[in-house]
Amino acid sequence: MRLLRLKSDGEFSLVEFVGNDIPRYAILSHTWGLDHEEVTFKDLMDKTGKTKAGYRKICFCGEQASKDGLLFFWVDTCCIDKSSSAELTEAINSMFRWYLNAAKCYVFLSDVSGSNLDRNGQSVWQTRAAFRDSKWFTRGWTLQELVAPKTVEFFSREGHCLGNKMAMVREIQQITGISVRALQGYPLAKFSVDDRMSWAKNRHTKRDEDSAYSLLGIFDVHMPLIYGEGREKALARLQKEIQEPSRVKPRALSPELSTRQHNRPQYREKGSRSVTCFKCGGLGHYAYDLHCYRCGNYGHYASDDHCYKCGKYGHYANEPHCYRCNSYDHFVSDCPA
Repeated sequence: MRLLRLKSDGEFSLVEFVGNDIPRYAILSHTWGLDHEEVTFKDLMDKTGKTKAGYRKICFCGEQASKDGLLFFWVDTCCIDKSSSAELTEAINSMFRWYLNAAKCYVFLSDVSGSNLDRNGQSVWQTRAAFRDSKWFTRGWTLQELVAPKTVEFFSREGHCLGNKMAMVREIQQITGISVRALQGYPLAKFSVDDRMSWAKNRHTKRDEDSAYSLLGIFDVHMPLIYGEGREKALARLQKEIQEPSRVKPRALSPELSTRQHNRPQYREKGSRSVTCFKCGGLGHYAYDLHCYRCGNYGHYASDDHCYKCGKYGHYANEPHCYRCNSYDHFVSDCPA
């Protein structure tokens, strides 16, 4: 794995690591601009590229990593030598693991401006709307970049932190349709193939074949890259890898397990007995289900948004509320209904 290091003179150096001897590092997630705007591996080697628009993202990642006490960081545009097909294949087949093992993942939202996502002021709600509409949520590659890392922090184009994945998990679930449990680190193999495929719906990639290649880590499979084969053939090969007889098929969860449950019934998995928690022996939940230590219920964390007025989770009492459609993201004057 090739990592970047920010030197004292403000320049970047590339350091190669092999095997498991890899230091703690930060990793960048972003949307690519035009190819000629991004800083490549060759640009770094030739000490060029500072005038490119993408250089600002590399500087941001290095500076943020330094603030977080991380000496090394990784940026896909320049840490992979894409002129080498062998290196590109290895990188794409390793990408999910690299994001999974990162100490922190910084999401740079080039189309979101603002300083924070707290709950005070009209400008903040404009920022929240821009966050929900960000093109970052529509890209194929950013699916694994959202799901794999343990710590994901979102930043505006000015470099201000907007929040993190765990604190914003409900909003992210609404935007992406990805199960809260998956966003919180529950093993992806526990979700059915159809569930995981649905997370990629409405996402797109610049190259047709990447629609399949960007899902390798989501299904924990590996396969060679054949650019030029087209989207359909690439997806067919992916499907074949997923269905290999030697591969343990993922256990399909019933749909209700992917969403918040305030009054949790005795769930049943397909073809199994009642769900049981191996820690406490209780029925109706898994050991890794969301659990609130304050009230003892399953389906939310103690730190989840909680409205003291109606007693529900997912919003605060002082959030905008439309009495016409009963939504919590706008006032009645802005209601489209």
